[in-house]
Amino acid sequence: MAADLNVLQDNLARLFKSQLAGVEHKLGELTLEIRAADLLPVMGRLRDEDCLRFEQLIDLCGVDYSAYGDGAWGGKRFAAVYHLLSVTNNARLRVRVFADDDDFPILDSVTGIWPGANWFEREAFDLFGIIFTGHPDLRRLLTDYGFVGSPFRKDFPLSGHMEMRYDPEQRRVIYQPVTVEPREVTPRIIREEHYGGN
Repeated sequence: MAADLNVLQDNLARLFKSQLAGVEHKLGELTLEIRAADLLPVMGRLRDEDCLRFEQLIDLCGVDYSAYGDGAWGGKRFAAVYHLLSVTNNARLRVRVFADDDDFPILDSVTGIWPGANWFEREAFDLFGIIFTGHPDLRRLLTDYGFVGSPFRKDFPLSGHMEMRYDPEQRRVIYQPVTVEPREVTPRIIREEHYGGN
């Protein structure tokens, strides 16, 4: 398998020499990093080149690197990570693309290359706030339409101020202030003698 990854790595270096931001061969997996500006041309060639033929997009996920390495990360904050499969060549590849702007992350949509990216991109938009330009229907997928924020971002509050519930009397979903009191969930067997006391 390592020999196959070495051949794949050589092919990637030959075809995309000026477009590669990095290639990592680690733990039996190959990760290709490209710049956001090169996303669509590189992805199209990953699918169409005979020596690559990554016909399937297996997964796409958003990543927030702001707390990566216990805050020691110095690079860009948001990335989309694509997991590709070549059935023809029996190979897998991970592609990582960082959004250029940390405050308003934008990447091109790959739905024109792999239509199955549609819901994956909607999920990354909903949970991380990554905008995919050219997406045919970019809207929330998992959270409510009135939801504010991106819940998988590292700076999203763990406890919100509003909660949503169905009110059977009004026969609709309502928003109301949070009623759950935060509490410490440390098991009694490891608590100190006067835990929580003054």
